[in-house]
Amino acid sequence: MREFKARFATEAEIAHWDDHVIANPNGGNLLQSASFASVKAKHGWEPLYLVYEGTTELNGESAPFLSYNLILQKSVPALGKVWYMIKGPDVNSAEEIPAILEANKAFIEENKLGVFLVKIEPDIIADEQTKAFFAKTGLVKSFNIQPNDSTAILATDKSEEEVLKSLSSRGRNAVRRSAREGCEVKRVELTEENMRKMYALMDTVGQGNANVNLRSFDYYRDFWTTFEKAGQGRLYFTYEDGEPSVGAYVINYGNKGTYKDGGSKPRRKQYGDSHQVQWTALTDLMKEFNIVEYDFCGTPPADQLKNKDHHYYGLGLFKTSFTKNVVDFVGVWDQVLSPAKYQVWNRLAEKVMRGLWVRKTGQPFY
Repeated sequence: MREFKARFATEAEIAHWDDHVIANPNGGNLLQSASFASVKAKHGWEPLYLVYEGTTELNGESAPFLSYNLILQKSVPALGKVWYMIKGPDVNSAEEIPAILEANKAFIEENKLGVFLVKIEPDIIADEQTKAFFAKTGLVKSFNIQPNDSTAILATDKSEEEVLKSLSSRGRNAVRRSAREGCEVKRVELTEENMRKMYALMDTVGQGNANVNLRSFDYYRDFWTTFEKAGQGRLYFTYEDGEPSVGAYVINYGNKGTYKDGGSKPRRKQYGDSHQVQWTALTDLMKEFNIVEYDFCGTPPADQLKNKDHHYYGLGLFKTSFTKNVVDFVGVWDQVLSPAKYQVWNRLAEKVMRGLWVRKTGQPFY
C-alpha cells in the first residue's frame, strides 16, 4: 500500500536542502535545488519546500518513502494560488503519483492554503501506458515547459575511454580530431566580462534557427553566479582569434551533470570545437564528481529527431552525436483542485498573466 503525507520542510531541513533532494528516490534534479529556488525568488516566484513521507511498495514489499520537493508558487488575483512542482515530485515510479495527489489535496485543504492548481512535472519516462494511467488519476495534460522534457542523456558511469567509445563515430571523430588539431578548452572565471561574452554567444545559437527564447542577461547572471557560488556551476570557452567562439555552462548536482547553457559563433574555423568543449566539461565532472549521467538538456522528441522543421533539429543532431539515448519524459500535468477556477485559468487568466509578465520583464513567465 502506498500512502503519503505532505508537510512543509523545517528550517533545519531547508538549511541542508540539497543534501535531502539528492537523496530522493530518483536522485533529485538541479531545478529542485536550493540554488534554483534562490534564483526564482528574485524573478517572480515564491519558493516553498515540501516533504512527502510515508510508505510505498518496492519489489512487492513495503518500504519507507521520503521525498523533498521544491514548489514555485504564484498568486492569481480572484482565483488563489498556483503551485508549479518543477521537475517533481521525485518518485520511484508512476505508481506512486496517486498517493502524491492525495497528499497534496489533503495538505492544501487541511491548512487552507488557497491553492486551486498544482502543476506536476516528474522525471518519469513517457509511454502510452503511463499517459493513460495519469489520465485515470484525474490529471490533465498541459503544455510542456522545460526544454529537457525530451533530452539526450549520456551514461558516464564508465571509464573515460569507455565513454568515448560509446559516442557515435561522428562525435568520437570530432573529439579526437579537434584534440589533434590543438583545440584548447578552458574553464574560465565567472567574471562580468566572461558572462557577457557567454550571453552574446547564446544569442547566436543555431544561427537563428533554434528558436531559443533567451531570458534577460540579469536572469542568467543570477543563475550562473548562484550555482557557481554553491560549487555546482562552471563556464567553459574555446577561442578563435583571441575571442570566445564556443561556450558552455554546465552543472553538477549529486551524481548528475547537465549542459545547461551553450552558444557559439557561426562559421568557425576549428573542426569539432563544440564537441571538444562538451567532452572537456563532461569528463571534468566525471573526474571530480563521479557523475553517472550527463544531460544535454533538450532535443526534439525521440519520434521527431529526423524532422528538419522541428526548432531543435540542429541541436538534436549535435547532441545525438554523443548519445542516441533520447528520453521523453511525461512533461507537465495539472492536478485540478477547483474545476471552476481551473476553467477560468485555462480560458483567460493564465494567458493574461503570461502576457503581462512578458510585457513587464521581456522574458518567459515560467
